[in-house]
Amino acid sequence: MNKPVVRKLRCAVYTRKSSEEGLEQEFNSLHAQREACESYIASQRSEGWVLVRDQYDDGGVSGGTLERPGLKRLLADIEDGLVDVVVVYKIDRLSRSLMDFSKLVEVFDRNGVTFVSVTQSFNTTTSMGRLTLNILLSFAQFEREVTAERIRDKVKASRMKGMWMGGCPPLGYEVKARKLVENPADAAHVRWVFARFIEIGSGTVLARELAERGVTTSRGHRIDKKFIYRMLNNRVYIGEAVHKGTSYPGEHSAIIDRELWDGAHAILTESPRKRAARTRADTPALLRGLLHGPDGAAFSPTHTRKGGRLYRYYVSQTVLKHGAGSCPVGRVPAGEIEGAVIDQMRIVFRQPEIVAGTWKAARDKDAGINEAETYAALTRLDPLWNEMFPAEQARIVALLVERVDIGTDGLNVRLRTDGLAALTREMRAEVGAAA
Repeated sequence: MNKPVVRKLRCAVYTRKSSEEGLEQEFNSLHAQREACESYIASQRSEGWVLVRDQYDDGGVSGGTLERPGLKRLLADIEDGLVDVVVVYKIDRLSRSLMDFSKLVEVFDRNGVTFVSVTQSFNTTTSMGRLTLNILLSFAQFEREVTAERIRDKVKASRMKGMWMGGCPPLGYEVKARKLVENPADAAHVRWVFARFIEIGSGTVLARELAERGVTTSRGHRIDKKFIYRMLNNRVYIGEAVHKGTSYPGEHSAIIDRELWDGAHAILTESPRKRAARTRADTPALLRGLLHGPDGAAFSPTHTRKGGRLYRYYVSQTVLKHGAGSCPVGRVPAGEIEGAVIDQMRIVFRQPEIVAGTWKAARDKDAGINEAETYAALTRLDPLWNEMFPAEQARIVALLVERVDIGTDGLNVRLRTDGLAALTREMRAEVGAAA
């Protein structure tokens, strides 16, 4: 009768000693541990146990850490599939921490490796050993949960005292001595964001304006709409610390006063759709009363909605009275025609002959204006245009444009010379005030 083939189990002995005392001796504690483990392996020869000749020893290393050279080599060999059984003299030789021990067991289980303690009858190759291991791991899990609760309680207590608990500080602050301290340059940007949002009520427009100004996050990233709304809802800016939705007085100083905060949040309480509709409604039609078609009829601003979006147009009075087809240019998109007129106006600001004509007209009404001042005033208007409110842009268009004629062959913009002169005086006054 053939005997069943016994599978060989490669056994690695791990030894550890906390202090270096006695390691210089010819026969020390590490040798004693190894001798006991090798004898145990020999007693299990009939079960197919064979000794791995590589030695995994850590002399003078604490069991409270997994950063041990001998243990790292053992774990590397386990991951490489070179070990089937880990044998130690006592469990605490492997680890004194239940949490660390559970991490080691995870590595063992993942690689199909069992664990034996020769002096404590602990052997995961048996059902009783596995039961004991599960009990130990249950305690390890309990220890992890208790530690997590302790950390959460500490964080909560610290937040209730208004302390900063780490992480990336909000724009406008920096961390010094583990406390939030105002960064003056960034804090000025934060105040501008709140004030500007109250004026325009649009995160999309605000993000575009911040990009034009070159304002970025503290890490140099572009500020988008999401970032702006997080800023507007961050109670850190009014000097508070927040934990799980509850606010507490913070140790840091506020960047935003309560009036500015309340003003922004009065707008935020409205739905985004309502805010967007109101923003568009508050934007004046730039060419109201100025745009005329090829038949001389005026064009009126109008709008329509499709799929929740607002589309603006200028429609000929001829079409409104007599229907489609009564005018060769019956309806034009508002954004396109307004953009074309603005482009022509901005070109005017840069043309020397226009500046010279403006100066002559302005000189007739104000002998104190010279050509250089006129040129400085008009050229200064061009880069400022995008920073102006829509209402201010509409006022300047009405001041400068006398009439806009649109036909099948293009666009003709007629300017007001007296308007250019009046605008020159305004810009000159602003330059003088700034100086």
